[in-house]
Amino acid sequence: MIKENVFEFLAELEVNNNREWFTQHKQLYNSAFNDMLKVVEYLIPKVGAFDPDIKNLDAKKCMFRIYRDVRFSKDKAPYKQNFGGFLVKGGRNSGNAGYYLHIENNNSFIAGGIYMPPAPVLKKVRQEIYYHVDEFKSILKNKESIKYFKEISGERLVRPPKDFSPDFPDIELLKFKSYGFLHEVTNEQCLSTDFSDYVLKLFKLLSPMVKFLNRGLEM
Repeated sequence: MIKENVFEFLAELEVNNNREWFTQHKQLYNSAFNDMLKVVEYLIPKVGAFDPDIKNLDAKKCMFRIYRDVRFSKDKAPYKQNFGGFLVKGGRNSGNAGYYLHIENNNSFIAGGIYMPPAPVLKKVRQEIYYHVDEFKSILKNKESIKYFKEISGERLVRPPKDFSPDFPDIELLKFKSYGFLHEVTNEQCLSTDFSDYVLKLFKLLSPMVKFLNRGLEM
């Protein structure tokens, strides 16, 4: 479960996103971060039971930094307003598909897949779908997972991607810029005692897709 103090900190940060406040309340941040870290530590061996690529991950290396890179952004707020844990083969910066838990006040979600990969990686993913489209569609349409993950999320191209025939019957599946799957959860769900197991259940449903996407990256 996510503890109440995590949301209390994030709610305060929403209205006090500045270095002075953050410095004065660093202890609150550390407490919230450590509580989120414990959830990730709980999940790693459990996810590793059905996806061996995850079982030896370092929980701290799965956590995203709260500090924003504002160099090229009009929004100069120095801190992210969420905690994110990404369980992924090779670590959070590996570029592989994985399992993601996003905790944000009134905007939390459970997700999996690969988000905005660079062009060479995206081409490999599209090739894997192109050559194994029936397998991909069967994973997409799994009766249990579709209850929680109804569609591929994110932006898509208007025209067919370069290097793929526009006559390919499932060309729409190749137009996505990301192959991510997202399930929103409320604060109340996150605070429930069985939330970590709920996350685990959904990660397990995502595992066939994560493995499919990563298989394409091994080429």
